[in-house]
Amino acid sequence: MEDQPKFPDLSDAERKVLEDLMPDEMSEIITSGLKRRHFLKLITCTGTSLLATHFLGIEQLMARTTAAVPVPPAIVENGVNVAFKLNGRAQNLLVDSRMTLLDALRERLALTGSKKGCDHGQCGACTVLVDGRCVLSCLTLAATCEDKAVTSIEGLADGDTLHPMQTAFIKHDGFQCGYCTPGQICSAVALLSEAKNGEASYVTQNVRQTDKSVKLSDEEIRERMSGNICRCGAYPNIVDAIREVHGDKAVAQVWQFADGTI
Repeated sequence: MEDQPKFPDLSDAERKVLEDLMPDEMSEIITSGLKRRHFLKLITCTGTSLLATHFLGIEQLMARTTAAVPVPPAIVENGVNVAFKLNGRAQNLLVDSRMTLLDALRERLALTGSKKGCDHGQCGACTVLVDGRCVLSCLTLAATCEDKAVTSIEGLADGDTLHPMQTAFIKHDGFQCGYCTPGQICSAVALLSEAKNGEASYVTQNVRQTDKSVKLSDEEIRERMSGNICRCGAYPNIVDAIREVHGDKAVAQVWQFADGTI
């Protein structure tokens, strides 16, 4: 019988735990390594006692064995070549003609800033800029971006210098969990361009005045950002951040860092 692979981080006690609690899984664990679902199953079976006793060894084993499993090459069906500019750099990509821009960014180009929230165009977490206009990348086919300029959240900063909108979001605490933030910021950047170009919104009082920039009131900002959902409820802070970047003077910061005093 062929010897079983040895895992330096798996002690005899840890191996016994796996054999006692998940005997049916041992063959796969020995062959492919400990996967996240195995780890979660162990926590369910044993509670926090496993975490306290074996967490470090199992965590190290998971990291090494998961990374060691080779990822099979992607099979591209109905492939089309798409040439576009991504965050200022030319990009040529072979994609499935049905692949969305969001999946191309996240899965093919490892730009995971744009988030997949609902995947139905309802939450705005996946918003990016295409030729300067905000689009829902989960509803945009990558193939339609031929010869266009795509800017994701990763492309807004200039090296270590943040985009003014990013700086304002930090100053005004325009995010909590941060999941929706990339889409919020991209939408906010596009919003400023729309206002500068005099583009009307549903709440614009005089839609005939399209020859000059629109002064963004709080109502205008909320309307133009209404496609971006923040489940944490940071909307007032987001409005403050956009007002500051849009206006000529700073908006007062309404929160302060804790200074340890009571």
